[in-house]
Amino acid sequence: MNYLGHAYLSFGDAAILCGNMMGDHVKGLHALDAFPEGIKNGLLLHRHIDSFTDSHPAMLKAKAFFRPVYGLYSGAVMDTLLDHFLANDITIFADENVLEDFAQQVYRQLGAYQQYFPPKFLPYFQSMAQYNWLANYRSEEGIQRALNGLFRRAKNIAEIESAFIIFKENKNELHTYYAAFIKELINFVKIESGIN
Repeated sequence: MNYLGHAYLSFGDAAILCGNMMGDHVKGLHALDAFPEGIKNGLLLHRHIDSFTDSHPAMLKAKAFFRPVYGLYSGAVMDTLLDHFLANDITIFADENVLEDFAQQVYRQLGAYQQYFPPKFLPYFQSMAQYNWLANYRSEEGIQRALNGLFRRAKNIAEIESAFIIFKENKNELHTYYAAFIKELINFVKIESGIN
């Protein structure tokens, strides 16, 4: 999952949200000790979500579409696309207004925790809020911008245009894999978090 997925899977807990959203910017077990318990739990949850996603049979099949071109980055490409499917999942975000309200709530909650941000995460958060990444995952134009952002950050991706073409050509089948995966992920996170 990418930023929208990690935000949704924090289930409204602001401290867990903070850790969950900045998880890619905090490396190593010892680094966790620098944070309050709630944020630390969010950082650990982020890692558990990533591990569950990377090993899920449906995601292994979905990533196979991108592996010939993107190799190890096929997971990062699919993580980005999962946020598009999530943003359009009417069982979670009934319409674009619900998604927009959720996105603005996330930015407000995260903004209150900026003192805990690793330096590299701060510009991500600022850009996320300014350009409304979370709501923009809903459109194909938004997902194309998100893929371009991945291309700018990754060191070993030669081009990203093929990812969007593969996505468009296989969107229905990729959505089938998303549907086979998302409820199991939600249930897994609820168990991990102790949410009933």
